[in-house]
Amino acid sequence: NTPGFERVLETSSLGSGVIVDAGRGLILTNNHVIKNAYEINVTLTDGRELSAEIVGRDEETDVAVLQVSAINLVEIPMMDSKKLRVGDFVVAIGNPFGLGQTVTSGIISALGRSGLGNSGGAPVNLRGELVGINTAIYGAGNQGNIGIGFAIPINMASGIMRQLIDHGEVQRGRLGAQGQDLTEQLAQAFAIDRNNGFIITQIEQGSPADKAGLVVGDVI
Repeated sequence: NTPGFERVLETSSLGSGVIVDAGRGLILTNNHVIKNAYEINVTLTDGRELSAEIVGRDEETDVAVLQVSAINLVEIPMMDSKKLRVGDFVVAIGNPFGLGQTVTSGIISALGRSGLGNSGGAPVNLRGELVGINTAIYGAGNQGNIGIGFAIPINMASGIMRQLIDHGEVQRGRLGAQGQDLTEQLAQAFAIDRNNGFIITQIEQGSPADKAGLVVGDVI
């Protein structure tokens, strides 16, 4: 508590990443793995330790891109994650709690919301292709990991990566319309001969939706 001095607590954290471009030394990981870091070191499976720089990161999708300078890197091939199906087998490779490389097997239980594993690691199919980037595990109360994990599909992660490389940030479009799912009850109320879609309930003045001519009550 000496006047004029500030006590700084330094901490370190661990996470996994996936080399997706060996030529440029690009690594995909989670944003929360490297958030607030002022020094990032990457340890490869062959024992090499490399200093990494942040190319870009996106908090909303929890994707970050790192870059290292090294030779003889090995990248993982990517699959088209649109081809994933419920019931497909996947293997999650990671480094939870700094234990070293771990491998966990599982299946895709749902599309659009789930995967397998721990932060930044690689869920791969049985052909060794990257299907996503692991982002979180689900723990109920004090039970810890109960075997349910979540991952970012590789199609989304690679699209975010391209924007981070090109622009340093993600440039998102804006519609300017709010609404809700068209339920069977709403379809009957509006005398619409369908029970799926999106019904617009609010339009922001001057927004792209407004300029395009969308109005409240339109069904998309």
